[in-house]
Amino acid sequence: ECILSGIMSVNGKKVLHMDRNPYYGGESASITPLEDLYKRFKIPGAPPASMGRGRDWNVDLIPKFLMANGQLVKMLLFTEVTRYLDFKVTEGSFVYKGGKIYKVPSTEAEALASSLMGLFEKRRFRKFLVYVANFDENDPRTFEGIDPKKTSMREVYKKFDLGQDVIDFTGHALALYRTDDYLDQPCCETINRIKLYSESLARYGKSPYLYPLYGLGELPQGFARLSAIYGGTYMLNKPIEEIIMQNGKVIGVKSEGEIARCKQLICDPSYVKDRVEKVGQVIRVICILSHPIKNTNDANSCQIIIPQNQVNRKSDIYVCMISSAHNVAAQGKYIAIASTTVETKEPEKEIRPALELLEPIEQKFVSISDLLVPKDLGTESQIFISRTYDATTHFETTCDDIKDIYKRMTGSEFDFEEMKRKKNDIYGED
Repeated sequence: ECILSGIMSVNGKKVLHMDRNPYYGGESASITPLEDLYKRFKIPGAPPASMGRGRDWNVDLIPKFLMANGQLVKMLLFTEVTRYLDFKVTEGSFVYKGGKIYKVPSTEAEALASSLMGLFEKRRFRKFLVYVANFDENDPRTFEGIDPKKTSMREVYKKFDLGQDVIDFTGHALALYRTDDYLDQPCCETINRIKLYSESLARYGKSPYLYPLYGLGELPQGFARLSAIYGGTYMLNKPIEEIIMQNGKVIGVKSEGEIARCKQLICDPSYVKDRVEKVGQVIRVICILSHPIKNTNDANSCQIIIPQNQVNRKSDIYVCMISSAHNVAAQGKYIAIASTTVETKEPEKEIRPALELLEPIEQKFVSISDLLVPKDLGTESQIFISRTYDATTHFETTCDDIKDIYKRMTGSEFDFEEMKRKKNDIYGED
């Protein structure tokens, strides 16, 4: 919502952005001080003294990293919102296999040294990566007999003679699919996803992921500032009493007895319970640790992916870990957040393989959220509703949603060029 209000303001629309919460970012806020997190999760008593100062904490409710070459970074660069934020590269990406975690090879040298694969497998995998790097869907000379629109990914793996373990980590740790449904779909998207991973990795070297200092709550604030520079108004702590409709179309929003009139409304599912439907659930467990995660080389930030096949599930389990190095925790403390799509009546049992990797855990905060999606496109009502955040650990699906809402609202395809700040319209900035 903040990104859209920023973009709409740059596009010359008059924007009023109201939030019933006292902080930015709604569902994807960073909570500070630590005392507020304890209250939010109804944990009795105050945080122990060993947790340090409450205001040194900024704890994300929804764990996500940014792909260095992904869509959100593009949005930040084009709008120059990067000037309000500082990023760090996440130190490593790991994948779970047979109860242990292994670093996802990030260079050719690492791939050759990795114990994830045997010697001959490595050579075949390298061939596959070279093929992916050269692949260009607009240049048939790079296809080598594969039809990107027809050949399934399963067949591509077969062509390069890759074994099950390699398929597992390629599909889940590189292409970042949550399930195995992609295997029987045309290979074009998977190849592009692996390219995105490799290109993101090539930018900074340690991993393809970036994370903002002071937490993800900085992102919505950055876009809210962008909106303000272009004349948008942002109101926190603003209760929404009613959405006013006329002939099936939105004409305004009532708050504290006043009506703000509008032609279009963007909101998340929590504001319009009757216009959304539930398509699943996500469990997230925020864990506070006093130690880096075992077998990660004492990384101060990392991602661990547990592919579903390894734990007899249909969807992957993710762990994102950050620490005091990112100004989100007290000195010497680490925040690890495990998340997955719920498949059974006992979500806490489902996430256990991830929590076992994090032991000992000082304090955990468990949330189970419904995944809600709009029932319609909003064309009639002009109410455009975003989808709930999914279990993925990066913002690519969120950006797809932003582009989708943009298209539904304006009738035209989302164009990154549209987001560029108009050089002569910047008020009060150097």
